[in-house]
Amino acid sequence: MTVYLVGAGPGDPGLLTVRGAELLARADVVVYDRLSVAALLDLAPAEAERISVAKSAGRAVMAQAEIDALLVERGKAGQHVVRLKGGDPFVFARGGEEAAALRAAGVPYEVVPGITSAIAAPAYAGIPVTLRHSSTSFTVLTGHEDPDKGGELDWEAVARVGGTIVVLMGVGRWPAIAERLLAGGLPPDTPAAAVRWGTRPEQHTVRATLATLAEHPLEAPSVIVVGAVAATDLDWFESRPLFGTRVVVTRPAHQASALAAPLRAAGAEPVVVPTIEIADPDDGGAALRAAVAELATFEWVVLTSANGAARFCDALRDGRDLAGVRLAAIGPGTAEELARRHLVADLVPERYIAESLLEAFPLPRDGDGHRRRVLLARAAVARDVLPDGLRDMGWQVEVVPVYRTVPVVPDAERRQEVRHADAVTFTSSSTVEHFVAAFGAELVPPVVACIGPVTADTARRHGLRVDVVADVHTVDGLVDALVAHVAGPPRATRSRGGRRRGRA
Repeated sequence: MTVYLVGAGPGDPGLLTVRGAELLARADVVVYDRLSVAALLDLAPAEAERISVAKSAGRAVMAQAEIDALLVERGKAGQHVVRLKGGDPFVFARGGEEAAALRAAGVPYEVVPGITSAIAAPAYAGIPVTLRHSSTSFTVLTGHEDPDKGGELDWEAVARVGGTIVVLMGVGRWPAIAERLLAGGLPPDTPAAAVRWGTRPEQHTVRATLATLAEHPLEAPSVIVVGAVAATDLDWFESRPLFGTRVVVTRPAHQASALAAPLRAAGAEPVVVPTIEIADPDDGGAALRAAVAELATFEWVVLTSANGAARFCDALRDGRDLAGVRLAAIGPGTAEELARRHLVADLVPERYIAESLLEAFPLPRDGDGHRRRVLLARAAVARDVLPDGLRDMGWQVEVVPVYRTVPVVPDAERRQEVRHADAVTFTSSSTVEHFVAAFGAELVPPVVACIGPVTADTARRHGLRVDVVADVHTVDGLVDALVAHVAGPPRATRSRGGRRRGRA
């Protein structure tokens, strides 16, 4: 098999290349460093082995020679190995050394370039590394070379080259580097900027001059930009409405990305902490299979969640089983799941709750030959509003459990992530109940956001103060409501660990 040296990009998971994503999706082993983010590791199969070689300034979990040996060993074992490296594997990432080791050992390898932080971090800070009229070239250098080992760069010569200077891994030696650039003739008022954790939700940009940048508290990992372009402020990333806000996503793991993606697009840092997972009902699906076998006797099938719709559709042979049967979906998420199966909902209420569905549901028709039966396929535990209301209207209702929710026990790492979060999102009553059971009310983040009034009522019954209730009871509606809340008047929130807080 082949060992793939894959550039993970600088941090934003959306900057991973298509080729990189394809290789991760079929990896047996992922060897990754500290600049890789968890969202990228989630692209690998659940059963794939994940090995951290988290090198950082001043320490190394594994020496480079050991990493080389590991890649050779796993490659020779016939495994599909992805070596996930921050940025680009051939830009100050020692990918060349790893490729050479693989070549010497006769192990096939492939290099998948990644987006380097030298360009991406300035871009996310609104700094173009070139501008047509002021900077027509840029030089990328490492600030990590140790002068005591004979590796010192001629910084005075770099200063005379002109254009933009981009320094990677230079925070620790920045005062000395700045002094050398000044000695090379760059004016003290030359614009300079440092972008820490570029492209990630915790990105922080410091703008100053060559003479004053060292006066600011700089931390690794930062990309330092020197030159006229560093004065340019075309900010787009840090101005997004949820920038810097850590938001807990409590949905089941297989559904979390549908909420995490729009949160990330709004600038938030999604913290995926599933509190439930979806399991078979206690009867293993026997009642559902029996109901599907006699679908022709039902007038309507009512589905109250995307999970229920998916499991109902999985029990069908194909769409012909639904001949003459009408479908009702409680909301657009459920209707979208049906559409994904090439089925069209006949009824979707204006408000995505049981009460609204009852208001829109037709009365049973009179006369011989008309069926008066409704199949309600839903979670094993749910409110009785819908079946009771349909029966009051004259329908014969058969309630079939198609799934049940079971709790996910959080580990210590998840508890820490929740402890430092700014907001938590709940998309169902069960996510509320299991979150409170797992974490307790004392670990609930400062802002509680619920997808709709039913979920909000459950949260209040558990003693939570609900800050946000989506007017449109969908994932996008929940994100919009959270954005509107954060964009409102500033309000006091409790701070944890000195982290910069937004209005959330």
